Amino acid sequence: MKQKLHILPIIIISQFACTSTWFAGNAIIESLTKKLDFGADIVSYVISSVQFGFIIGTLIFGILMIADRFSPSKVFMVCACLAALSNLTLIVPQLNVTGLLIARFGTGFFLAGIYPVGMKIAADYFEKGLGKALGFLVGALVLGTAFPFLIKGTSWANDSDSVIQLTSGITVMGGLLLLGLVPNGPYRVASTSLQFNAGPRLFKNYDFKKAAFGYFGHMWELYAFWAFTPIAIQWFAIETGSDISVFLWTGIVIAFGGLSCALGGIIAHSLGSKKVALTALIISGVFCFISPVLFLLPQYLFLASWCLWGIAVTADSPQFSN
Repeated sequence: MKQKLHILPIIIISQFACTSTWFAGNAIIESLTKKLDFGADIVSYVISSVQFGFIIGTLIFGILMIADRFSPSKVFMVCACLAALSNLTLIVPQLNVTGLLIARFGTGFFLAGIYPVGMKIAADYFEKGLGKALGFLVGALVLGTAFPFLIKGTSWANDSDSVIQLTSGITVMGGLLLLGLVPNGPYRVASTSLQFNAGPRLFKNYDFKKAAFGYFGHMWELYAFWAFTPIAIQWFAIETGSDISVFLWTGIVIAFGGLSCALGGIIAHSLGSKKVALTALIISGVFCFISPVLFLLPQYLFLASWCLWGIAVTADSPQFSN
């Protein structure tokens, strides 16, 4: 079946726009805690609350089969608006610690209706060449993750409120764009009833089980790396007395990963997803093992090495999804 040419680009643009809220709070966490007079010990809780929200949201969306029982495009749009609303809560003047954690948890929860549902929409349109399509799609997610850091690292944003307002605005636009231009796909198999045994049945499939546990390990590595990157760059800058824009370079490192997802998807089209994923895992594992040594390098080699690690750490992600 011939696909309309605009479908994949629209999904990619929408995914990029809507996932910008994912790390928006992390990008402005330092200025936010100072403005609200919170202690530095809150940072780890803020970072973790987004991930817990996403984990719980993904489980609930999966168990209730939300994207199978309802139009995925509508689910995507509703979750985009709710994620933007949760994100906007960060600029409330009277925000307290509990409100901050709930806001970030809510953002993560509703992202479960954006990232996985976006991949579901792509799968509904691409019966063949899904690995390539997901490469571009996950690449958009990674670029969306880098976007708040890139904004914060430039003169475009003079305060944390600007970052939050911009990312929330483009999240809503991304949701509306996908709803208006991407209807239900030709390969969508709708379900009208809950099937609570679907998960256990899937895990009886040996190949699926291997990919799922591989993805589990990959996600631990990936989000630990993304959360650690600004801390590592800041520590290097302080220890060496280097004049490094922590936010800008964090955004650059993460953005390189978006490009590797797209490139990995193209390569997987000819070599296969397994080879691409295995190669990326090996390279990333080597960087993880030698990471203490990276802090001893000159500035340009340190940043180059971190960018290469950012490329390797994400390239396998869409291939596990495939």
